[in-house]
Formats: sequence, C-alpha cells, structure tokens
Amino acid sequence: MTAGLIVHDPRGYPPKVTGKRLAPRLQGLDGKTVCLVDCLFDSSDLFMEQLRAWFAENLPLVETTVIRPRESWVDDPEMRARVAARGDAAILGVGL
Repeated sequence: MTAGLIVHDPRGYPPKVTGKRLAPRLQGLDGKTVCLVDCLFDSSDLFMEQLRAWFAENLPLVETTVIRPRESWVDDPEMRARVAARGDAAILGVGL
C-alpha cells in the first residue's frame, strides 16, 4: 500500500524589509514627557502604572502619560499622532 505525503513549507514568503534609522537619542529626560504606551496585552496596564510610579519616585522632573490604542494588534494612526504631539519619548509596554 502506497500513501502520498504532502509537505508544506511553514516559512512562506517573507515580506521585503526596509531598514530605518533610529530616532535621535535625547541628551536627558528632565523636563521631557515620556509616553507610556499600553499595548493592551495581558497585565500591560499594571506594568505601565508601575513604570509611571517608578518615574515619579526616581525621575520626578519627567512627566509621564499613559496612552492606549483603540485595539490591540491594529495600527492606530490617531494614537501615534498623540504620541508624536505630546511626547518627547515613548516606551511600549507589551505585558507579561
């Protein structure tokens, strides 16, 4: 008895990737606003609040604001615009 075997390649076709330069490094954070972006993963809201408390205790001259997208895994141009308009830097929190 002969059985056929079908093998699928899970690698698919990788997208073309174009490299971009990193944002310029800030000289310091004093007097700056850091946007803490809660990416809506499990427990990322708790992590962002802990990070906000850390900044308040250790870097009191840095203002922090928590920003959330409308939904997870979907590009949110309005959220990116808020980060660009309000923040000097951003930290993305993806949870645990």
